[in-house]
Amino acid sequence: MTGCTSSLTIRENYGERASTRIIFLITGIVMSAWAPLVPLVKARTGLDEGGLGLLLLGFGIGSIVAMPFAGYLTARFGCRPVIIASTLVLCAMLPMLSHLTWLPGLALTVLLFGASMGMLDCAINIQSIIVEKNSGETLQSGFHGLYSVGGIAGAGAMTAMLSLGLEPLPSVLCLVAIILASLYKAAPNLLPYGTERDGPIFAVPRGIVLLLGVLCFIVFLTEGAMLDWSAVFLASQRDMPSSYAGLGYACFAAAMTLGRLTGDALVSRLGGIRVVTLGGICAAVGMLISLVFDGWPASLLGYALVGAGCSNIVPVLFSAAGRQQRMPQRTAIPAIISMGYAGILMGPAFIGMIAHFSSLTIALGGVVVLLLFVSCAARLLKA
Repeated sequence: MTGCTSSLTIRENYGERASTRIIFLITGIVMSAWAPLVPLVKARTGLDEGGLGLLLLGFGIGSIVAMPFAGYLTARFGCRPVIIASTLVLCAMLPMLSHLTWLPGLALTVLLFGASMGMLDCAINIQSIIVEKNSGETLQSGFHGLYSVGGIAGAGAMTAMLSLGLEPLPSVLCLVAIILASLYKAAPNLLPYGTERDGPIFAVPRGIVLLLGVLCFIVFLTEGAMLDWSAVFLASQRDMPSSYAGLGYACFAAAMTLGRLTGDALVSRLGGIRVVTLGGICAAVGMLISLVFDGWPASLLGYALVGAGCSNIVPVLFSAAGRQQRMPQRTAIPAIISMGYAGILMGPAFIGMIAHFSSLTIALGGVVVLLLFVSCAARLLKA
């Protein structure tokens, strides 16, 4: 009888892992499918850069406002209904984003899209932490690696369909069909429960949770810097043709994806603290190489090192969030993710302001200092 129970537990855990991987993949696809639609929204509505920026701000506002509720809802109803509901809302919003021209309706759609993405992001990370703890193994890097794979697949599929002449709405509907089929496959093994129910909906991060949030802020800020400023730096400082300047972020993203897909074995071998320490140093050295050495090949190498260094830091931080006892996970996880989102949303703007008053090289040099801080702070994760 004991053997049967053990076998059932193993099968359940395998199913939970597989479903968690599918949901991370789905989240990456949904998030990246939106990116190729942004310039089409701009052209369709006639918005200038300032107006588009205000419209896109709704995504960030919706995400950050919704995240604390995700912790409460997963604790109250379980991960499964929150993940399913938020994914279905995202699937409903994507077609609207592909063809709406009425600005108030478009703004509301972007807000709801951001809120649903924030809810899904929190819920899948809560699920991943529970599944990892139940398994007794290191799994976070692999989960986040599937998110990166989904990002590449979603952006690539949307770009391919649009470049072949398919209209935005049919292109989006093709992806939505894939997402819904994947969700149907994953749903049975999503967790019908969440974290503890005790505790407030909102809580100010403190102690180790505050540290984890700050470190997430820095890593996400670095990702935002690569997304928004690497192409600008290559074109303006390294004389790379603008049409090829996107290679900078491509090198960063490819190295990050590869690092995450191989990260679980690395974390198991070296330990989370050592991975964060070495990762912060690797990312800082990579950024320094891109800034100090002339020529765009050195910058591309540097960006790849930044991606490799950052790849497993956030997964280790989420694992640490699952172990900490300072705050309930239902409030700790949303707080940490919200600080990370703030980094990717606000960081590039801060870099732009610093560059305005000094230079882009100096502004990006500040990221080197922040990454070294991440490396030095890693030893505190034992708490």
